[in-house]
Amino acid sequence: MPGQVAWLLADALKGVPDVTLLDLGAGTGQVAAALVPALPRITHVDLVDPSRAMLREAVVILHPLMGNRTLSCHEVPADRFDTQRPNYRADLITCCRAFHWMNRPAVLAMADRVAAPRATLALLGDGSLWTHEADWTGALKGLIQSYLGPGRRAGSRGTYPEPSRRYEDDLAASPFSDVSQHLFTFPRAWTPQQVIGYLRTTSFARPDLFAERHAEFETEALNLLEGLADDSGQLTEQVDFTVLLARRPGGTA
Repeated sequence: MPGQVAWLLADALKGVPDVTLLDLGAGTGQVAAALVPALPRITHVDLVDPSRAMLREAVVILHPLMGNRTLSCHEVPADRFDTQRPNYRADLITCCRAFHWMNRPAVLAMADRVAAPRATLALLGDGSLWTHEADWTGALKGLIQSYLGPGRRAGSRGTYPEPSRRYEDDLAASPFSDVSQHLFTFPRAWTPQQVIGYLRTTSFARPDLFAERHAEFETEALNLLEGLADDSGQLTEQVDFTVLLARRPGGTA
């Protein structure tokens, strides 16, 4: 997550002395890892993700950043989050790309139950390498399709379902209907090895989709990317990072 986004979220929480962060679909904790240094007033972090392996990695990443803050992990889908902490109230609720796969109305209803009266809910997203348009991403997408077929795979779900409606419409139908949109555009550089590591975490190119051909695919993908990298060995994409800040009517987003 870019630093500008972290500072935007920090600014949205002005006046909140002790911030509880609830990160839904937390994955390896990248959102929290960006926010904790930018927002020293965070006193507690809740990470919610159904993958124990992801949460385990998140703890490793966050541990050196936490100081005297507290951290809790919840190995459940986002809509089933429930804390036993008395008088729990989340001041900032974040969710990145995983929101697409969630039961969105149920997640937003859960968020309403646990959010502080003037809480901010932030939906964050920058697409994926599947959707970015560059020579090297197009060539990589073509290689993936040569192994897995023309449709965008979505892990065990088959092919990727296009959203039935926009996130803005989900929010408009929720208690968090006061919404503002913020767009950050910036270049992002990858090394070929970083791209290979990223692909392993995606729903469209995770290792099990290739079965016994995964090693073959990674070798071919690495050779392709190394051939397309610039003189410094990097691959660059132009990123459009969108942030939807939402609050209950009467707050400010």
